[in-house]
Amino acid sequence: MAIQVSVCGPRDCTAEEWDSAFEVGRLVAVRGAVVICGGYGGVMAAVAAGARSVGGTVVGVLSAADREGANPDLSIAIPTGMGQARNAVIVNSGDAVIAVGGSWGTLSELALAMRAGGRPVVGLGGWRVLDQAGQPVPGLRLTGSPEEAVRLTGLWP
Repeated sequence: MAIQVSVCGPRDCTAEEWDSAFEVGRLVAVRGAVVICGGYGGVMAAVAAGARSVGGTVVGVLSAADREGANPDLSIAIPTGMGQARNAVIVNSGDAVIAVGGSWGTLSELALAMRAGGRPVVGLGGWRVLDQAGQPVPGLRLTGSPEEAVRLTGLWP
């Protein structure tokens, strides 16, 4: 079975986040992994475009009950009708989770991934989650580059 990498990020993203997400998608796809994302715009569209640029497979787990508004770079669109609850499906579908940038939805995906455990969780830009002492929470791997984000998943030698 192919490796699956969940990539999360805001629908409204910056140009830098777009570029980073595109490169993450491309790098994951050239390694033969399937990209799992939320299936709409912003970081989700960028990661899908990056993966598809090299012939990769992209699965979009949609919040709506239909495929309206789904990104055209998706290989597969899964309408859930679950709203934001679909974030749990996205993060649980990946062998690793990479969050690019940050929004409230992205923070919920980081939290769900960290709570579930058992998979690497990487933050590329965006949220810096601190404990009550002001220290970074253990387990969340932070980086500033797409290449390092993919490497930090630990899925490839």
